[in-house]
Amino acid sequence: MTAKTTTKGRGRRRKPPVAVAGRPGHIYAAIRRALLEWFRAHARALPWRGTGDPYAVWVSEIMLQQTQIATVTPFYQRFLEAFPTVSHLAQAPLERVLELWSGLGYYRRARHLHQAAQALAQQSKFPEDYAGLRALPGIGDYTAKAVLSIAFNQPYAVLDGNVARVVARLCSLRGNIHQPQFRCTVETELAGLLSRREPGNFNQALMELGQTLCLPRGPRCSACPLTKWCGGYRSGNPEAFPLPRPRRAAESHHLAVALLRRGTRVAMVRGLADGLLDDLWNFPAAFGTSPAEALESLREKLTGLIRAPFAAVGARHGVPLLTLEEPMAEFRHGITFRTIQGRVYPVETPRAIRHAALHWFELKALPQAAISQLARKIAQKIA
Repeated sequence: MTAKTTTKGRGRRRKPPVAVAGRPGHIYAAIRRALLEWFRAHARALPWRGTGDPYAVWVSEIMLQQTQIATVTPFYQRFLEAFPTVSHLAQAPLERVLELWSGLGYYRRARHLHQAAQALAQQSKFPEDYAGLRALPGIGDYTAKAVLSIAFNQPYAVLDGNVARVVARLCSLRGNIHQPQFRCTVETELAGLLSRREPGNFNQALMELGQTLCLPRGPRCSACPLTKWCGGYRSGNPEAFPLPRPRRAAESHHLAVALLRRGTRVAMVRGLADGLLDDLWNFPAAFGTSPAEALESLREKLTGLIRAPFAAVGARHGVPLLTLEEPMAEFRHGITFRTIQGRVYPVETPRAIRHAALHWFELKALPQAAISQLARKIAQKIA
């Protein structure tokens, strides 16, 4: 976002900077000035920068949650082309929103974004206060402060992983962002550092520094504008700050996937299994602790799906409702902490299946549908 200029206060004698946290006020002012000068000179040209539209800022912040900028950029541009205003998003069918979100991951964000847009459409204007934003679905502390500082120039400091890393190294802070005491200390330092004149640029500058120079591994200290004040740099081991977050152990799962065909179309259902990917279309599937257990769970799931239309026929003539053939493809996939090993099983049935839970897609149209990344991977395997 282009830095804003102001003439407020010209001709008046400035008061000395006040020390808010653990450093003298003039040190905070020097750090702030160096950071903002660096940002003006080196900020990347991103499509959501340079706009004061709170809707566009909000959409970008939601998309950027746990997602890299390079991934977000084309999705953001397509999304804003399809839904240029809150009203356009509110009036759109959820299915269309999910289609445009498909491939970005963390799909609950899309549902919340749609719900919030519908709530905003009932209001006279976009909220300009913290409480009003927090009342909307999917907007937490970070997003509310980001929107208020960037779109409305309100003095809120944001705190995410990138910001925490920069401040931890600058102040030689141990711990990680998930520890309350560490978080409180970082927030106190941010209160001293925050630019009241350019809070939006300040927040973006800290995030930019964390994304481009103050990297988790191999920080580019020689190009950093803050090395003069950086405790981590002086220690000779900036990577020691902050401490790594304890990682949840990876869980290994087996997944059996059913491929039901009707000519050039394939059957999909909402959700995957175990409450995952509920908003998206997926091939019918079931988890298990082993391939055999996953296959048996899939057989039970499919039998439940088609029992209503076919149970009587099968019982009267002794015809099995379905037959799962040998697996035609195998794959590996990851969802958060889950490592998934999967097999795709073609399914034979005695007649065409008709069931409300099944939706039939043209195989060649799947890339444009609201399907999960896992379903995309499977579709590529069977195409």
